[in-house]
Amino acid sequence: MDMRTPAMFSATPARPEMSTERLPFTIRRVENEDSLKKAVAIRHAAYARHVPEFARSLALPEACDYEEDTVVLLAEHKLDGTPLGTARIRTNIHHPLHIEESVVLPEWLQGRNLGEVERLGVGEGRIGHMVKVALVKAFFEYFEKTGIEYAVIAGRAPVDRHYEQLMFTDVFGDKEMVPLRHAGNMPHRVMAFEIASGEARWTAAKHPLLKFFRHTHHPDIDVGVASPVSLQRGAQATPAAPHMPISAPLGQLAAA
Repeated sequence: MDMRTPAMFSATPARPEMSTERLPFTIRRVENEDSLKKAVAIRHAAYARHVPEFARSLALPEACDYEEDTVVLLAEHKLDGTPLGTARIRTNIHHPLHIEESVVLPEWLQGRNLGEVERLGVGEGRIGHMVKVALVKAFFEYFEKTGIEYAVIAGRAPVDRHYEQLMFTDVFGDKEMVPLRHAGNMPHRVMAFEIASGEARWTAAKHPLLKFFRHTHHPDIDVGVASPVSLQRGAQATPAAPHMPISAPLGQLAAA
């Protein structure tokens, strides 16, 4: 499969005070069609458990999975390659974020390098929880390596509480929910996290994941290169919804 080859980042060196920990799975970026199919399969299965109607639209790769601003992460079991989890990262380097199809971001996020995390899905059970935490570490590492200033996410209830625990803050009103076009018009809470101050805030709060995120080297998590790898479409993809600029203020938004 032909792929654009961006410049490589060297692996993040372990800090002197870091311990090294091996995981029973790997997290890598998707770079071929077979890996994308695995990511789509676990994505669909995860959404089908919670929002089965919306999950029907996720049975195939989405058009944006192939776009230049997109990185799809895949967690696979070391023993047999079983897909265990996935997340998709989009940046605003070339295109607006998906969230911006539905809301106008406030002034403090305008003109910033933003990274959006979406389509996060993991398997069930204890390993699913471990994979989810590792995927979070992976996308934070990616944002650090690529100069992203703020991570932006949208979480439906009760998923939004997980991001609140990670110290994401509300972009709009306190716990305000807004319908998002790219998420089937389901209400979501839009939240953001400043990357540069993240470690200091986790340290001050004595966050329980600080050691895992910042003081443990995980060789099995490798987000690789600086720029997204564009896949060539080898399978039918779900077309993206047409982009419509949003001019209405947040309070006037309503589900279609």
